[in-house]
Amino acid sequence: MKAKKIATIVLTALASALPVLSGVMKLSQNPEIVETLSKVGVGDYLVPLGLMEIGFTALFVYPKTMKIGFLFLTCYFAGALATELSHGTAFNAVLPLALIWIAAFLRDRSVFLPGKTAVQANA
Repeated sequence: MKAKKIATIVLTALASALPVLSGVMKLSQNPEIVETLSKVGVGDYLVPLGLMEIGFTALFVYPKTMKIGFLFLTCYFAGALATELSHGTAFNAVLPLALIWIAAFLRDRSVFLPGKTAVQANA
């Protein structure tokens, strides 16, 4: 049980760190990020995209809003993946998306298995 708790904390931290760091890079107008996102047509929206990443991650980390944060992050990174696919760029959205899904599953299985409550899933 202790190993699962440690794994959950570590994966949640990793899953949360990636979008936050990406959001900070967007807010700081990192030249590489500006160039890459300008190529796919969203270079003018760096600040809103960065704020969304950080805000959605905050919702995901807080236990009471984890499910809505999970939904928002999944939608955000699915859109990022669709943009990457349509423009033939590297699939940078796959790793954060996978980590978010794994962390959400470990934290509360009722996100994926609606018949079980969080208490039943952890028992």
